[in-house]
Amino acid sequence: MPDPPAPPSQDGKMRAIIEALVFAAEEPLTLSDLMELFPEAGEAELQDYLDQIVRACEAPECGLQVTQVAGGYRMTTKGDLGEWVRALYRSRNRRRLSGAALETLAIVAYRQPITTPEIQALRGIDPSGVLQNLLEKKLVRILGRKPVVGKPILYGTTRDFLSHFGLNTLADLPSVEEFGEMLTSMAPAPRKPISEPSFEEGNGEDDEGEDEEFEDNDEDENERRDDGDDS
Repeated sequence: MPDPPAPPSQDGKMRAIIEALVFAAEEPLTLSDLMELFPEAGEAELQDYLDQIVRACEAPECGLQVTQVAGGYRMTTKGDLGEWVRALYRSRNRRRLSGAALETLAIVAYRQPITTPEIQALRGIDPSGVLQNLLEKKLVRILGRKPVVGKPILYGTTRDFLSHFGLNTLADLPSVEEFGEMLTSMAPAPRKPISEPSFEEGNGEDDEGEDEEFEDNDEDENERRDDGDDS
């Protein structure tokens, strides 16, 4: 790994660099990350730069904000501007978690550590396929095994889960009712019934759209598939 560039001598330049790092980081940028990049700078000095950036983004004319998420700092758009951001993405085919995945994720978040049989008892459906999908998306993780007969696997949420929902720690989880409303707003819209094809209007575009929608809901199909995992 190449050595990081020499730290700048000007305070304004240093703050600009840290601001760029907060913006560019794929995961929340931690103070430890900055100390690794700038070993000659003190922890208090780096924290002061972060605080300056947070305060600068609080100005009403700034559309971005810097918040503490999952133990680090992340730059996002301000919440009151969300309707404009959603309008930008509304027309795009953005892949989302299925309703089954969101429901299972909520159960894991509030009941963790929890096993597959316990989730099934709450949902009434085998969640093995959905859990596997959430594991692949790194929203849940394996915590260990429960010391009971069969030693079923225990599941819990991940750091990526905190980042995905804008939480700093699990203590920041909203009430069950509020979280349910948030999941409802994120769930895919109900699929429209398929009408009889028209020989005059059919041009192949509608068929292609239906295929894409079917692929986006593959988690529901995985849920119904019994993979034989006794976890």
